[in-house]
Amino acid sequence: MIDGAGALGLRTLLMRRLSTHLRSTTHRGALAGIFLMVLVIAAGASQQVPADAPALTSDAAKALKSPIPYATASISRGRFVYASLGCNACHGNDGKALIEIVANATDLTNPSVWKNGTDEGLIFRSIRDGAGLSMPAFKTQVEDQQDVWHLVNFIRSLWPEAQRPQKVAGH
Repeated sequence: MIDGAGALGLRTLLMRRLSTHLRSTTHRGALAGIFLMVLVIAAGASQQVPADAPALTSDAAKALKSPIPYATASISRGRFVYASLGCNACHGNDGKALIEIVANATDLTNPSVWKNGTDEGLIFRSIRDGAGLSMPAFKTQVEDQQDVWHLVNFIRSLWPEAQRPQKVAGH
């Protein structure tokens, strides 16, 4: 969750971006920017991003913190979502992306090769909004947006032990 100071910082950042956006776009573009800013501020309070919200900016995604603890139950749910969405078709069952595919899928077990960031919010954004030309957006395939956070936890469980978040006991 974003605390009061974090939310204030996010709002300040968004207001600066909006100010720049207003100076450089048409009226319609400015309205879209205001809409996105309101959604991100609202998401900051609950960490839930509606499936029909516009694509997240990198800065907005970095500000997101998972409302789902990194715990065994969440990782198990994420593993189920991974299989259900067919992530293994590109990334393989083990996440190493060593299968023969057309797309250039990322090795999920090696965060040092990731191009779009490893912060939990950036991983959420890559899943929800897609990443580059080969990673499609899954926001319309996931009914419960919390499942994206479970998927983030599962993906992080594939990392080398020293790079994984610490598990929260009792969840």
